[in-house]
Amino acid sequence: MSMPAPQPVTTIEDLLALPDDGLRHELLDGEHVVTPAPSPDHQRVVGELHSHLRRVTTDRPDLEVLSSPADIQLGPRTLVQPDLFIVVSDPEHRFRDWADAPVPLLAVEILSPSTAARDRGKKRRLYLEAGVEEYWIVDLDARLVERWKRGDARPEIVEQQLDWSLAGAAGSVELRAVFPPPG
Repeated sequence: MSMPAPQPVTTIEDLLALPDDGLRHELLDGEHVVTPAPSPDHQRVVGELHSHLRRVTTDRPDLEVLSSPADIQLGPRTLVQPDLFIVVSDPEHRFRDWADAPVPLLAVEILSPSTAARDRGKKRRLYLEAGVEEYWIVDLDARLVERWKRGDARPEIVEQQLDWSLAGAAGSVELRAVFPPPG
């Protein structure tokens, strides 16, 4: 006996109705994308960057540093799972549902072989068009960050120290301390 074909996922409602299968599901301008769990090095870099961003924003209760899994809606046909992101959020009335989350100020994606083309192409375009101020693409293999700002035609390539400023919060990330040792 054959199983019925799975229903296509073309809307955010379709995506949110999927059973939890341990994979990351996104809808990129109507295209359903599934990626496997990230590597340990990927997660280590997310943790290092998260710790840095939290330390720098600790005196700003209106800024939240969050990481995925998260269902961030950038439009009616776009739901993303940024590895790490910063949103402005009223500390007295924090959003309780992802559907109510604001567009991030900063979105960070850590590249993997299965996501590199998408992160540098479609996702970059969608993030910046939705109003994300900065988009960092972290390349573990090249040990650098491609920093995109709204309106940029090309990214800034950062290999040593990433200086940043968003919504009055500023910091500097020594990339050597973020990346796992080579080899």
